[in-house]
Amino acid sequence: MTYPCETGNDHDTELAMNSRSNDDSEAIDRKTSRSICDAVGERLQRDLRPETSRLSSHLEHLMAELRKRDEDAVRAMSN
Repeated sequence: MTYPCETGNDHDTELAMNSRSNDDSEAIDRKTSRSICDAVGERLQRDLRPETSRLSSHLEHLMAELRKRDEDAVRAMSN
């Protein structure tokens, strides 16, 4: 899963980028902007992963049983 910086509408992206710039700042090109957005998105994905939930032993058992039944169903459909 990725977190794109652009909404697909180049005009909206340019407006957002231009609204934050000062007259004395340097503009960055589209390729550099895309690289920065991608890097930020990758870091967010890595750092904001949900913690592994601690399920009770009973719920862990039930989840294991569901996985087993799913696997059995897939095997049965492929035969």
